[in-house]
Amino acid sequence: MIGFARATLSLALLAGFCVVGVGQIAGAIALTVLISNVIAGFIAVKLLWPLVAAAAIGTGRAVWQLVRHKPEPPAGLRVADPWLVHTVTRLAGQVGTRPPDEIWLVPEVNAAVTEDTRLLGLIGGTRRLMLGLPVLHALTVSELEAVIAHELGHYSNRDTRLAALSYRGRLAIATALDRTSRRNPVSWIFRGYGRLYVLADNAVSRRQEFAADRAAVLIAGKQATATALSRMPGLDAAWGFFHHAYVGLGWQHGYVPQDIFGGFAMMAHARAEQIAALTDERAEGRGSRWDTHPPLPARIAAIRAMPDTPVQVDPRPAHAFVADLPALTRALADQVVDAEGRTPLPWPEYTAAALTADLQDEVDRDFRAIARALGRPTADLTTVVEQLAAGRLAEVAQPLFPTATRRELPDLFAGPLARMFTLAAIRSGVVQWRHSWSGPATLVTWDGTEPPLEETAALALRPNGLREAMAHLTHLGVHISAGTQRDTAPTAVGAATIGGLANVKVDGEDHDVIILTAGLVLVPEPGRINKGRLRMRDLVESMSADKLARSHPFIAYETVESVRVRRKVPLRAELTLHDGRTVELRERLESEELGSSSRDALIDILESL
Repeated sequence: MIGFARATLSLALLAGFCVVGVGQIAGAIALTVLISNVIAGFIAVKLLWPLVAAAAIGTGRAVWQLVRHKPEPPAGLRVADPWLVHTVTRLAGQVGTRPPDEIWLVPEVNAAVTEDTRLLGLIGGTRRLMLGLPVLHALTVSELEAVIAHELGHYSNRDTRLAALSYRGRLAIATALDRTSRRNPVSWIFRGYGRLYVLADNAVSRRQEFAADRAAVLIAGKQATATALSRMPGLDAAWGFFHHAYVGLGWQHGYVPQDIFGGFAMMAHARAEQIAALTDERAEGRGSRWDTHPPLPARIAAIRAMPDTPVQVDPRPAHAFVADLPALTRALADQVVDAEGRTPLPWPEYTAAALTADLQDEVDRDFRAIARALGRPTADLTTVVEQLAAGRLAEVAQPLFPTATRRELPDLFAGPLARMFTLAAIRSGVVQWRHSWSGPATLVTWDGTEPPLEETAALALRPNGLREAMAHLTHLGVHISAGTQRDTAPTAVGAATIGGLANVKVDGEDHDVIILTAGLVLVPEPGRINKGRLRMRDLVESMSADKLARSHPFIAYETVESVRVRRKVPLRAELTLHDGRTVELRERLESEELGSSSRDALIDILESL
C-alpha cells in the first residue's frame, strides 16, 4: 500500500507540475498582451519572451523526459554464483515474493533492487538485485541475509513495481530545472514546486524503508539486521578512504592497480578495528526531511522494538562462500574501470610508483623556483649542493620562503632539502617504499631500516656540516646527480576544480576561466553568453583538471609573480608573471559562476598571490 500511495502521489504531483508549467506559459502570454497595450507590441514581446520560452521549454523537457526515459542496466557485473543464487531464491520464498531475475555485483557500499516495469507499474518486468562488493567482503552470512531480505522486502511491498513513476517524476523535474537559468523568474516557481515534490516523495520513501526493515527482521532476526545496518556508515567511509588513500595515489600519475577491488578486501581485513570505530562514530545523526532514508538511530531503535524471530546465527564471513571471488573482483574491475591507457601495476609497485611521482612533483616545484631565482632554465640537487658549498643558502632557500628571515632559512629549508635527498636516494636504488594495508607506506633501505635522510638534511644546513652530510649520503650509496628535475613547466597533475567564471575578458578576448587548485585554465571563444554555467559544468565533467590544463592555456599559480586586484565586482585584476608577461582579467556583467562561490574563491586566490 505504501508503494501505491507513493505512485499516486507522484502522479498527482507530476500532473500539478505540468499544470504549473502551462499556467506560466499562459500567464506570460497574457502579461505580454496586457503590456502591449501600454508600450509597443514588439518591445513587450522582446521583454517577456524569455519567460514564455523558459516555461515552454521547461515543461516540454519534463514531459519528454517522462515519456522517453528507459532504465539502463546497472554499472557492474552480472553474476550467477551458485551460493548467491540459492541464498537469494531461498530468502525470496521466505519473504513471499518472486526472486530477482538477475544478480549484479556493483562497486559501491550499497544493496538495491530494481524492476523494469511497463504502463507505470501495472505490468511487471525484469527484476535486478545489486550487491556492493564491499558489502560482500565485510558482512557475515547472517548479516548479508538481513541485507538481501531487506531489499527483497521492497519487492513484496510492491515498492519497486511503482517506484519507476516516482523516479521519472524526479528526473522530469530535474530536467526542467537544469536548463532554466536561476535568474529567470520562471525557474523560481519550478524550483519551489520541485522542492515540494521531493519533500513529499521522500516522506513516503522513508516509510518504505521501515517496512523493508521489518521484512529483514522476520527473516534474519533483530541482531543481524541491526548489526548489518549499523556497519554501513563505517564501511562507506572505509570505501571512500580506500579510493582516496590507495587508488587515488597513482591514478593521477598514469597508473592503475592490477587488482583494484581485491585491494579493498585486504585493507578491510587489516583495518578491521579502525572500520569498527568508524561505524560507532558515524552511527549518530538526526536525519532531515530531505533524506530518502530515515536516520540510522531511528531505524535501529525501530528494529530493536520489533518482536524477535528465533533464527540460527551464521557468523562466518559471507565472501568465503562465493566461488572464486578474486576472479569476480578482477572481472568487475575490467567491466567498470576505464583505465584510459594507464599502466597496470601490482599493489606494492603501484604504491611505490605513485609516491615517487608525488615526491618528484614536489621537488620539481622547488627546483623551478630555484631556477627562476638563479636565472637558469633548470635546477637540480647538484645545483643546490653547489650553492650551499659556496655559502649561498639564501639564493636557493629564499625563493621557497620569500617572507622568511635569513636566520629562519636553515630550519625552513631542511624540509625541501630532505625531499631532494629522498628523491636522489630512490633514484639511486638504495631505498624503497614499503606498501602497507594497515598504515601509510614507509621508506626503508633494502635491509628494512629507516634511512636518516631528514637528519642528514638538517646536518647539511649547519655551519661546516655540508661535507659530513655528503659523506653520509655517499656511505648510503646516494648519488647527488640522481636528484634531477623532470618537469620544467608546471602541470595540474593532482589538482582539483574549485569553480569557474564564464564570460570573462582575458586580455580583451572572451574566455571562460576554470579555477583549479593549481592554476587558472583559460578557455577561449567559449560560446553564447547565456549558457556559461552549463557550458562550464559540461566541460569540467568531461575531463579531469589535469586534462583541462593540458587542453587549454594554463596559468599555474607558481608562475605568478604578483597580482593587482583593481575591483572585485565585477572582477578586474592584473596578473604579472615571472617571465614578465601580464594577463588582465575583466569580468563582464553577464558573467556566470560555476558554483555559488566561484568569484569569492578566485578573489581569495588572487589576493593570496
